[in-house]
Amino acid sequence: MALMSLSWCLGAALALLCGSSWPQVHSSLAPENEVPLRPTTWLPEGKITSITLPKGRTRRLYFTLRKKAPALSVTVSPCDLPIEWSLAARTLKDKPLKSPQWSTKKSMPEVWWRGPGTEEKIHSFTGNVVDTYRGPSHPHASIYILRLRSKQQNTRATVYLHEGLGPSGTFPLLPADPRVHTLGVGMTSVTLSWPPSASITGLPHAEKSYDYCVLVNSQKNYPSLCAARESMRKEKDQRQEKKERRRRVTVWPILKEWWWQQWDTYPEPQSPTSSITDEYADLQCVCQGTESVCTVSELLPDTQYYFDVFVMDRLNGTNMAYKGTFARTHEEARPAIITLREGELRWVTFHDRGSNSEQFFTFRPRGWQQSGLLTLQSCGGGEKVKVTVSSKGQVLTSQAVGGDLVHIWLQGSPSYLIHLEREGTTTSQIPAATDLALPGGLMASVKMQTSSAYHRRGVPSLPSTLQIKSFNRLRGCNSVTLAWMGTEERSLYCVYRRKLGNREAEAGGVSALTAPCLGPESRSDTERVLCKYFQELNPRRAVTTAVIGGLEPGMAYVFDVYLMRRWGIPIKYASKMVKTRKEC
Repeated sequence: MALMSLSWCLGAALALLCGSSWPQVHSSLAPENEVPLRPTTWLPEGKITSITLPKGRTRRLYFTLRKKAPALSVTVSPCDLPIEWSLAARTLKDKPLKSPQWSTKKSMPEVWWRGPGTEEKIHSFTGNVVDTYRGPSHPHASIYILRLRSKQQNTRATVYLHEGLGPSGTFPLLPADPRVHTLGVGMTSVTLSWPPSASITGLPHAEKSYDYCVLVNSQKNYPSLCAARESMRKEKDQRQEKKERRRRVTVWPILKEWWWQQWDTYPEPQSPTSSITDEYADLQCVCQGTESVCTVSELLPDTQYYFDVFVMDRLNGTNMAYKGTFARTHEEARPAIITLREGELRWVTFHDRGSNSEQFFTFRPRGWQQSGLLTLQSCGGGEKVKVTVSSKGQVLTSQAVGGDLVHIWLQGSPSYLIHLEREGTTTSQIPAATDLALPGGLMASVKMQTSSAYHRRGVPSLPSTLQIKSFNRLRGCNSVTLAWMGTEERSLYCVYRRKLGNREAEAGGVSALTAPCLGPESRSDTERVLCKYFQELNPRRAVTTAVIGGLEPGMAYVFDVYLMRRWGIPIKYASKMVKTRKEC
């Protein structure tokens, strides 16, 4: 029995505790003229009043004018969301009774609501920008009613009432055309200008209560300074929330945060002066002062930015927003991309030896197979050259290019981007013979060719060695016999000869040999001795010979053999110097 009574007491205490914290909900079915018994919000004259607007609920502010007030103005400044607000004048037919019963239980606006009368709507507006109503006062109006409502989310707004003709002087003045103009756009900077405010131009130099504040972001233009601060606060809260999610690993931090959130749901009311004072504390103005020209720097290339200009009255804690603008910074200077033609042999040159340089090419293979062959050979001696092939932003291959031929098989993409980059010079000295391969005295060069491969399935085979052998026993006064390795593919081999002078023959060595990059296209037709086709299916036995006649006795000759292929750069064998016999 005692246990049942104890459980009943605990249940009753829990119900009382939960019931005390349950929010008071007003019936939505109450008629318009049925005003609940709650404190009436009066709108003071000449003071900025901040008001919270819950979602879907209409907030009312009441005010009366002095008897001899000729005109009035009401300024409503939404924070970050669109709101609806209207101003109405209510006129009573009979003067309200001042009985003790009514005055003790009902506020004066409620008494006016219950009495017979008429209501006239003076002004209405919907939007998220500052709106001001200016007009004459209604001589027969008993009370003015300002209604404000937010349909989207909970938000805030400020209201200011001014009695009399002319501007109140509380808000800064905007020019007739309050648009922000773009004077110049660069890759990392934007220059702005705007018509000056009469509040700043009419001030003496000693007074500095007005100034401009320029804000920049990459999301949107803000209709007010409050909206900009609200967006900054949300971004900060989102970053803080991500940090909190990583930190929550036990139950206690969650309960502790829940406990503090209960206190945060009932914040202490703040005076309008303190909130306005804190409004400018966390602003990050890229330009601030009295100049109506601003250059925003340190921006990212090829990015769209939004620029807002606010003129602020620090004495009264108010501000007005210009009509913002946006601009997109220029993209970074991209190097020219050269289109390679089918089978084109191209010399890629780098003029500047002191720094890195690069060049870009594009190639589109023919045929539905979308396959091709890229052949490269470096002719710069100690130059370090790297080739990177990519397609649709994805790197397919990246490798160094040296004196030996480099074959890159292209397959599966409609187009390829070829990036050649010179990385610098090695510490070893470049041989003098390499200069022969650099036409026009250029400091570096790469030989490159691209061609479509319609029926091939891979890189063509290469000879096992590129050395040329001469037979001493078969060397005569007017002829020599040469031999070199071929491939199992049917290919054309061309032999070139070059007669050396006495000094070149005596010097011998590297200076007398032909540069590796000099192909048959750079040789004279008179130097070509013969061209022959050769094919051997067994790579070990793929040896071919040629007897070169018509030579002079006792003279030195340099012989070059070129493997002429249908695809790619012709392969040059190592030069061979042979001297004919003087006597036979």
